[in-house]
Amino acid sequence: MNNNRDRQSHRLVSRKGQFTLNVVRLGLPRLHFADLYHWLITLSWPGFFTLISLLYAIANSLFALAYLAGGDCIANARPGSFQDAFYFSVQTMATIGYGSLYPRTDYANIIVAIQALFGLWGVAMITGLAFARFSRPTARVIFSRVAVIAPFNGVPTLMYRTANQRFNQILEAQQRATLIRDEVTSDGEYMRRFYDLQLVRSQSPIFALTWTVMHVIDDKSPLYQLTTKELMEQQAEIVITLTGIDETVSQTIHARHSFVASEILWDMRFVDIISRTPQGKRVVDYTRFHEVKPIEDKL
Repeated sequence: MNNNRDRQSHRLVSRKGQFTLNVVRLGLPRLHFADLYHWLITLSWPGFFTLISLLYAIANSLFALAYLAGGDCIANARPGSFQDAFYFSVQTMATIGYGSLYPRTDYANIIVAIQALFGLWGVAMITGLAFARFSRPTARVIFSRVAVIAPFNGVPTLMYRTANQRFNQILEAQQRATLIRDEVTSDGEYMRRFYDLQLVRSQSPIFALTWTVMHVIDDKSPLYQLTTKELMEQQAEIVITLTGIDETVSQTIHARHSFVASEILWDMRFVDIISRTPQGKRVVDYTRFHEVKPIEDKL
């Protein structure tokens, strides 16, 4: 990627936490058969139900045609009726067996045996896929829409917010922030470089409410003395990853987010969202979770 036109703006992580690399991949198949399970797991629920319904209709239609090819082999079915053959196929695959339609030739019994085996395998596979989709651990973590840079203890500090949307706790939560930007080497080669950002606190034994993550911008920081214009020219992006253990299901969960240069606000602070009631209860106002305000004194 030595051409400037390859340096188009893109995000590594979308708002929903899905990778959205704006890259055209050449020489790779769009869907390899070995990745079929992964594709079925990540397919949306409407798409999954649509696919299963379509395969169900196609399978029963094919078996209905197979029954019709055997002539008048289904008792009490209208001769040559695709509708009756289709309904008989549905009853066979689902092992319903109402009794009004039944095979009366050896040919029909062979097709019924094949379809019964096919139905058992199909039900088992679909059940397994549905269970895998339901049991897949997911995180309900929100990130602030913007990150801010403001003085903290007299030092410019990058800050962003995270919060757990569920009414449980994420145990042993860990966060990692990485700066990604365009660079040109001394040989004139274009590269997309990754720099880890040292966080003031990258771990939390219990993540239940909110967590403001901070990175001090000192002379050791990759953000040191950079301006908004320079970050935009470098197409800089800060990618956040969060991992932890959901205490309810005792499984590891993951969450991702990113901030592009235009979403990093300078000389701003997050508004306070934590207060207490007269009875002493802690209150977290998530309606102001993304709000920021200018700082009074700039560095």
